[in-house]
Amino acid sequence: MAESNDNVNETPEPEEISSEDVVGGQETPSADALDREQAIVDETPGESEIKAAEETSITNAAASSDEDLEFVEEEKPRVKPAIPGMDLEVDIVREGDELLREDEDPYADESDAEAVEEDLTQPIADAAIDLAAGARYTATGKRKTAVARVILKPGTGAYTINGRTLDTFFPRPTLQRTIRQALETVGLEEKIDVVASMHGGGVSAQAGALRHGISRALVDADPNLRSELKRRGFLTRDARVKERKKAGLKKARKRPQFSKR
Repeated sequence: MAESNDNVNETPEPEEISSEDVVGGQETPSADALDREQAIVDETPGESEIKAAEETSITNAAASSDEDLEFVEEEKPRVKPAIPGMDLEVDIVREGDELLREDEDPYADESDAEAVEEDLTQPIADAAIDLAAGARYTATGKRKTAVARVILKPGTGAYTINGRTLDTFFPRPTLQRTIRQALETVGLEEKIDVVASMHGGGVSAQAGALRHGISRALVDADPNLRSELKRRGFLTRDARVKERKKAGLKKARKRPQFSKR
């Protein structure tokens, strides 16, 4: 019985618990591991690592200098030219354009235009029209709704329109100048009389129709005048008319005022 009691009273010895089994426990480094870490710290860096460090420092220095320059340029005030775009250079040249030389006139185009206008005002010198006593040249001119039947005959340059003189039928000097253009171009304004009958249109349209009829009659008298009269626009039938009124509008395109409310 005493033996049994001794066995019951004996308590097992506690087992050794390692640091790894403890929750949150840290392993104590050994002496060999500490020696290796110290050797790595004491080891000198290699040449490649030194070069990489130098390149990195140079790049950072260059970037900082560029930022400083940009900051300085932004702070520098920009002087604006007196004329916008005066400081710019032309870098686009159209095909066919040539730079002016010192001996060229920059206003050559304007002088050419003036020369063309003077040429149009000069009379035609080679007009050959038979001015016999019985010569008659007839034609019909039109402009808008006006119609002019014209007869040219040798005379002193008198105009008879519907039995009245030019000054009476066309009081405006502008219209008189328009009518006389055809004969003045040929140089026979004092050698040919004009007899015309007019109907339709207004005074401006009738003046255009009369010039058109006189020009056609001159071409009938001398076909060689066609090219010159056509170049000056006297033989062209002017087809421009007033545009018709549209339904719902006040005129051809004018609309009544719109009111939203």
